[in-house]
Amino acid sequence: MQSEELPYAMAYTPALTLREMMETYGSDVWHYAFFLTRSREQANDISQEVFLKAYRNIGKYRGNATLKTWLLTITRNTAFSWRRSSFWRRFAPLGNGQAPGQALSAEKEAISNQYVNRIWELIMELPDKHREVLVLEIQQGLSTGEMAQLLGVAEGTVKSRLSRARDNMRKALEEDER
Repeated sequence: MQSEELPYAMAYTPALTLREMMETYGSDVWHYAFFLTRSREQANDISQEVFLKAYRNIGKYRGNATLKTWLLTITRNTAFSWRRSSFWRRFAPLGNGQAPGQALSAEKEAISNQYVNRIWELIMELPDKHREVLVLEIQQGLSTGEMAQLLGVAEGTVKSRLSRARDNMRKALEEDER
């Protein structure tokens, strides 16, 4: 379920509560954290930390980007900090990409689910910089400009990474079909 962006003017309103931020952007933040860490547990922890950081620092939010982009930037920075920490090195990322409690009711649905799961497995195997832009495009629906701002790179770099990611996915899918 994709969250809806709050109206731009609402981003400046001090009445924006932690609960409203979490309800509006919680899914986006969690999914981005998961794709960065490949771990459900770490995505949970990072998401909580992101919203606490955002709430504590909402006064520093300048409005140069949408609130969603600002939160995803905090998510990215927090995930990279976790990656560098000793906690990250001691525990291997978990998560098989399968949604818990997923019941398959028909053969077509099973085949479709297997295909979708395989695509996400292939995405997770991409190099970090390629996987990240693909997930930001597919899962978060960010534009090239928003991705460039979030990642701190030029738009041309984002376009190049997206192109390479798509090429790698196309090749991987072709190999999978053989």
